[in-house]
Amino acid sequence: MPTPSASLWAITLGRISRSHTGKSAAMRPPPMRGVGFMFTGSIPMPQTQLTLVSHPLCPFVQRAEIVLLEKGVPFDRIDVDLAIKPDWFLALSPTGKVPLLKVSQADGPDAVLFESMVICEYLEESQAGVGLYPVDALSRARQRGWIEFGTATLAEAWQFLNAKDRPTADAKRAAFQGRLQQLEAVLVEGPYFGGAAFGMVDAVFAPVFRYFDIFDPTVSQPIFENLPRVTAWRTALAGRQSVAAAVAGDYAERFHQHLRQHQVLLAH
Repeated sequence: MPTPSASLWAITLGRISRSHTGKSAAMRPPPMRGVGFMFTGSIPMPQTQLTLVSHPLCPFVQRAEIVLLEKGVPFDRIDVDLAIKPDWFLALSPTGKVPLLKVSQADGPDAVLFESMVICEYLEESQAGVGLYPVDALSRARQRGWIEFGTATLAEAWQFLNAKDRPTADAKRAAFQGRLQQLEAVLVEGPYFGGAAFGMVDAVFAPVFRYFDIFDPTVSQPIFENLPRVTAWRTALAGRQSVAAAVAGDYAERFHQHLRQHQVLLAH
């Protein structure tokens, strides 16, 4: 499979790239942006060991970036236009999806990982910084189960948000609320899923809850009524620096534009 050189990738971007030095997320430089057009060209890859290939709206990318930020690992992020997937991206991604993580190796060719939880697990195992899983095996296994539950919960939320008719929207909202009720039953001590420490389950659910932070309260509030533990967890995640920094400042605008373009019910 052809791969780009370690020093040069041809990229097609809306937001060209942004680098992270491992400092506080508040210290990061602002992202570079295209001005009214999609830039296509070749630029040198930054000299970081890790490069996250992503899309501005992808919740699975957010998982990986949250983990990178929690670990304090230097990395670069490149956003790909998935409507016009460049050849180099298709050559690297077996699924044609983001995220990808390019790992530079001093003693061999670059490696490319795909699938968000594969990337997150690699970062947990290979990078220093705070651990995002409990120490004991049983608790780790339990949390991995809730991560799978989180992926299914994301699917229910996405289908509700993108519904184009009232019956579908009502059915998907009910399914999503059912999952929230299951979470309400297992959450005990906060502020995070596992208690006082932020963990991998939190990184998975934060992008799900983010959707409902950018809608009018008349849409979001009824969904979270009578769910005090989930509501408190959602609030704690929204206030976490790594969660806030995992998307650009125009995330809400971009997401609402996506809804309008697809003529979904919530866009009206």
